[in-house]
Formats: sequence, C-alpha cells, structure tokens
Amino acid sequence: MDFLKLAGKSVVVFGVANKKSVAWHIGKTLEQHGTKVIYVVRSEARRESTAKLLADRPVYVCDVEFEDQIVAVRDQIKAEHPESLAGLVHSIAFAAYDERGIIPFHETGKQQLLRTFDISCYSFIAISNAFKDMLDKDASVVTISISTTTMASENYGFMAPVKAALDSSLAFLAKSFSKFSAVRFNAVAPGLLKTSASAGIPGYVDAFLFAESVIPRGKAVQTQEAADAACFLLSPRSSGINAQRIVIDAGMAINYFDNDILKQQMKID
Repeated sequence: MDFLKLAGKSVVVFGVANKKSVAWHIGKTLEQHGTKVIYVVRSEARRESTAKLLADRPVYVCDVEFEDQIVAVRDQIKAEHPESLAGLVHSIAFAAYDERGIIPFHETGKQQLLRTFDISCYSFIAISNAFKDMLDKDASVVTISISTTTMASENYGFMAPVKAALDSSLAFLAKSFSKFSAVRFNAVAPGLLKTSASAGIPGYVDAFLFAESVIPRGKAVQTQEAADAACFLLSPRSSGINAQRIVIDAGMAINYFDNDILKQQMKID
C-alpha cells in the first residue's frame, strides 16, 4: 500500500553527509515507499565520501553558501530530471563557532552570525526560490529545525536565533508561494539527535545524556523518528499542514520537573 502517496514521484534532498544524517534517513525512507530521490551534497569530497552510501543514485554537488552553485545545481537537475518535483528537503546546518569554544552570547561576532545565518537559514529561502518552477503546484518543502529556540543553552549559542529565523521563514514562504501555488512549507523540529553534525557542538554529549534522562521513556529521540515525520510532511497525507514546525522530542518538554530528576538535582532524600 502506498500510504505516503509518493510512489513514482520525485523529491530532491539536500544535506546528506553520512549514514547518520537526517537527510539520509529521509531519503532512504522515501525510497522504501517507491519515491525517486535526487540527492545534493555539499562538495566533491562529500560526494566521494558518500559514494558507497549513495551508490547508483543521482547525486549532485552544491555548496549553498554560493548562490551561483544553487542555480547551477537546479539547472543540472532540471536538465537530467525534467519531471516536476513532489518535494524538496533542506537538511542543512552550519555554525561558525569561535575557536575559543563556548563564549557568552553577547560576544558573538558579526561575521560568525551572518555566515551561520546564510548557510543555515537563507539557503532555505534561496533553494525554495531556485526550484519554485520545478515544484508541483501542491508540492511540500521541509526543513530541519530544533525542538526549542528559546531555551538559552550556552553551548548552542547563536545557532538557536538562526533556527528561530528559519522557523519564522516558513510562514513567509508559505504566504508568498500561495500567490501562484499550493506549495506547503513545514519544519521537523527534533530534540537532541546522535548525528555527526551535532558531535561538533561543544558540550553536546553532556546535553544529549541529560536530555535522555529527562525524556519520559528514558530513550533519546532517534534520527529515524525525525525522518519519519519529515516524510509525512512531504506526503499529501499532511496536506492540511502548512507553515508549521512539528516538534519531535519524545515528550522531553513536559518532564523537566519530574520528581526523580528534582530529587537528584536538589539532593533531596
């Protein structure tokens, strides 16, 4: 049964880095449901490193920091895959962390923040605009956010405000695209995941272990769970969802005041 209603359709997925990537889990799941997935990776080096993982699949190169590369990859895909697209996935995040490690938020450098915004947020707008004429009238565009952008975690720092901007862009993209289509824009917002990208965040392991202790089921969010939600948002099954962020945190947000956690923290007998 084609539950996702995406069999035989095409979806472009940006952001595969390795087998731990959210983008890879999304692509793999779509393929299992008969979807043709076109992959876009950051560099030639990344294409080589993922050659075994993405064997026999269409793979293109685009560093989204450069708008000419976005246009070029769009033109390549359009020439070689002229069919329209049912979906587009933006699974890209980059933080230009200071070599000093974790620093107070107010010391964030201007260029640090602007480069992070460019790659992690503006690229979503740029990709959506570049591919707009290739998208089906009722296509779905999905990005990957985070479960909360208002919890001031020092180690995540300026990345959270950038993700907040990414979340806000959903509404504006949905509104502007509505002038000529019914394309939907949504985000999957998972809690802490065990990915290669997250491993580069200072202090992430401790935060991950804490999150696992707070989650009611005692088990961290799995990358596949985030991917499954993304596939649902890409599917016509989610046709009534637009300009939304779907939080995938396994209930962590409801459990910060769990009695056992409070007792451990306050050392109450």
